[in-house]
Amino acid sequence: MNVGDRVRLMSGREEGIITRILDNNIVEVAIDNDFTIPVTRREIVLIAPEEAKAFRGQVQEQDTIKPSARREPPAPVLAEKGIYLALVHQSEELLAATIINNTDYDVLFTSGEDRNNLYRGLHNNKLGPKATQVIAHYHLKDFEQWPSVIVQFLQHRNGGPALFEPVTKRVQFRANSFYKSKKTAPVVNKEAYLFQLDTKPVAVDPDKIKEQLAASPSAQETFKLQAPEHEIDLHIDKLVEDYSGMSNSAMLKLQLERFQDALERAIAANMHEIVFIHGTGNGVLRKEIQKILSRTPGIRFFEDARKEKFGYGATLVRLR
Repeated sequence: MNVGDRVRLMSGREEGIITRILDNNIVEVAIDNDFTIPVTRREIVLIAPEEAKAFRGQVQEQDTIKPSARREPPAPVLAEKGIYLALVHQSEELLAATIINNTDYDVLFTSGEDRNNLYRGLHNNKLGPKATQVIAHYHLKDFEQWPSVIVQFLQHRNGGPALFEPVTKRVQFRANSFYKSKKTAPVVNKEAYLFQLDTKPVAVDPDKIKEQLAASPSAQETFKLQAPEHEIDLHIDKLVEDYSGMSNSAMLKLQLERFQDALERAIAANMHEIVFIHGTGNGVLRKEIQKILSRTPGIRFFEDARKEKFGYGATLVRLR
């Protein structure tokens, strides 16, 4: 049994997808692509590919009789060649993290997760040309708790004309860029959130930059870093006029994005301190803010702001 296999529980009719191998005898299964449970291998049975294919055919046939169904045209494939990490929808909520080898070379790879500087290995394998491997599953509702995914790989082909250096790539998921990465993934030919692993940074030519600045002196005048206010109020009603249709996770993402933007501008502007007003509430926003602060360079320390003014609803950040 492997990650991504569809299985049925022997104790009932529930079906699901294997999302993790917990140890030699226990796997994690996402039931109906929603909630996950640990089960022993002897409690589940693999669903034959023919059965799964027939099931998918029935679902597609049912979909075609819905008069209101509309199929959007697929987005263009990002690139002909390359090695990718793709987050492919298994359902509206569940995503399969998939390594895609869209090259003519064999790829030896390892993958793992980094949570709070604690590494956990996931998979190692050899992918042939135009092959894929599911390495993990993630729920969109837990997006803020997703780990960084680290992939190490080496390309090779017997008789090949090129020698490749080993590559280590860390993919960190941020809300403001994640949803913009949706493309049609190569090989699997499905819409996915796509991250290319074998891209190389473009060399910067300092002389050319100086020439451009000299030719256009107004460019320096038009750009000026705007320092944030000394106090940043992150209450949701201060950020958007109407938030009645927003989920709690969407509100939290917006608050954290505004916090991150203000913090980065404060550091760049050499401010000595800044106060973030997050309120008390259930403490989730305060906890997430202080988690980010604890791993951000350039922070001297942070503490509860003046209690006589803010109570326990604000955090004071001292910058270096």
